[in-house]
Amino acid sequence: MGLETDSTIERDEAISVVETIDQAAADIDEPEDIGNAEDAQAAEESSSDETENTADAEPQARQRRINWSHLIAFGALPVLVLLLAGAAVFAKWQGTSARMAEIASIESVAAAKDSTVLLLSYQPDSVEKDLNAARNRLTGKFKDAYTQLIHDVVIPGATKERIAAIATVPAAASVSATAQHAVVLAFIDQTVTIGTDAPTETSSTVRVTLDKSADRWLISSFDPV
Repeated sequence: MGLETDSTIERDEAISVVETIDQAAADIDEPEDIGNAEDAQAAEESSSDETENTADAEPQARQRRINWSHLIAFGALPVLVLLLAGAAVFAKWQGTSARMAEIASIESVAAAKDSTVLLLSYQPDSVEKDLNAARNRLTGKFKDAYTQLIHDVVIPGATKERIAAIATVPAAASVSATAQHAVVLAFIDQTVTIGTDAPTETSSTVRVTLDKSADRWLISSFDPV
């Protein structure tokens, strides 16, 4: 009996010691678990705050981008409109200028041909009337020089020598033309008869310069080429 009692007491004391050690170990481990839980919660809350801040920042950044986009769009729109309007005006002006140049070319070539024929054609009985009428197709210094030539040389000679001249312009081409100024290359055939002699035929090429005055193309220069 004594031995059994002592063994029982020793076993109970050993169990008590083990329980005491386990409890102490549990007490030591518990604060670490609590601390880890608190740290995890704090990290989660911090992450949540960062997520909310990021979520709040994204619309603001997007709003800034949208505002800049609107600003650029509204700023560029007037410039684009002006550029398009300028291009349209330029295209219209260019088209108008081209049409005007084409019209000037056609008109100046026709005027050069008609005026050249009048300048170089006359009959002995009407030479003064013929050539004075041709003067109305001229302008500037060339008109003055032509007037002096016909009065001093051509009219007296045609009247005295019974000279007749007939000119034709089989071809003429525009060299350049603007609304007020043009240059035409004219190819001239002329037949001259003196008295009862046989006609003499000549051909020449003349550079005819014309200026427009009061809707009329007048010759300002007549230069053999």
